[in-house]
Amino acid sequence: MGSKNKLRRFKENETFSNVIQPSRDELVTDNFKYKGHWKSSFFKNTNPLVLELGCGKGEYSVALAKKYPEKNFIGIDIKGARFWRGAKTAIEKGIPNVGFLRTQIELVDFAFAKNEVDEIWITFPDPQIKYKRTKHRMTNSQFLKRYKTILKPEGIVNLKTDSEFMHGYTLGLLHGEGHEVLYANHDVYKQEGSPEEVTSIQTFYESQYLQHNKPITYIRFKIK
Repeated sequence: MGSKNKLRRFKENETFSNVIQPSRDELVTDNFKYKGHWKSSFFKNTNPLVLELGCGKGEYSVALAKKYPEKNFIGIDIKGARFWRGAKTAIEKGIPNVGFLRTQIELVDFAFAKNEVDEIWITFPDPQIKYKRTKHRMTNSQFLKRYKTILKPEGIVNLKTDSEFMHGYTLGLLHGEGHEVLYANHDVYKQEGSPEEVTSIQTFYESQYLQHNKPITYIRFKIK
């Protein structure tokens, strides 16, 4: 994407009512007005709150919001030029129950209050295979602690990935740390009984993986 295109998207994001772009300072100094008030102030309802972490273009967040109008969805990514597409689509199609937050996933526990979130989706994250990159792996112990802080006690985390490495790493960590694995499948499109929300919604890249017969894995779990 050219720099002119990026700038245009950044400017357009500033005009979208469904995009929130706090500064790092705003978050870490606890001056973020939506923390603890996402349902009442942003969505203006009391429906369950679901996050998609590393939402990319936002297509999964938008599709979930369309499918489940009785829930609120927030796609989170640091790359605003990417989720511009999802934000614009939601506005054009009049989907009121989805918003986008531009921030780093490392700051997620500064953007949401304790027990504020009902469910988390992590879709096709970078597996960060190199050892030096493990601190950025979105299902490592440190990230799970952040998620536990903002999730309700019975809150759910969903991991959907094409990376068998990420799937195996996460399953091993969950079992090793004593978390509760509710469902795990290393090929959701080949095995019967996969949850409908996992197979009925596909990202652009996911449909490409499937064309090349690449298995899509899924884990649903609770952090203990």
